[in-house]
Amino acid sequence: MAEDAFGRVRLIEMVVESVRVHMLSSQHVVILKESERDRYLPIWIGPSEANAIAMRLQGLSAERPLTHDLLVSTIGALGSSVSRVVVTHVTDGTYHAMIYVETASGDETEIDSRTSDAIAVAVRTGSPVYVDERVLDEAGVEPDSSEEGSPEEEERLAVFREFVNSLDVDLPGSGAGGGKGPPSEES
Repeated sequence: MAEDAFGRVRLIEMVVESVRVHMLSSQHVVILKESERDRYLPIWIGPSEANAIAMRLQGLSAERPLTHDLLVSTIGALGSSVSRVVVTHVTDGTYHAMIYVETASGDETEIDSRTSDAIAVAVRTGSPVYVDERVLDEAGVEPDSSEEGSPEEEERLAVFREFVNSLDVDLPGSGAGGGKGPPSEES
């Protein structure tokens, strides 16, 4: 966990658990899982970004550099490196993220990014992915809660269980369709 200078923002470290396809709508979703507990953050993403993330998670690389590979190569060629990626907030159902780059001079700069692009960069650089705790409180799901919660919480978990059961593993080249789901990072 990390905190800003004021100690108000708690960042929770996440791992990219998987990239999946919603079977009914053919939309893609990346599932982030909290490192230290069983809490998840599903984020709807585009098919190109889903394939870019899934390929790297499977240890595959494209014959020619993809856009995310080009960005990582450019950052490296400038003597800089990606230190971390942070999902900062959700606004009107859209996730926002920052890529933190340590420059050759040792300074750190932040770059506004779509969440899917930031995650694609993180999986290429091995950089940690963090989510602001407030985002997890708003949109995260903890499916195996041992204690009975409120009826609203139970309903939210039931919806998440149904959602997860409708997912399938993402295969490169699968298409995307319409549909509604949890907050996305596409605008």
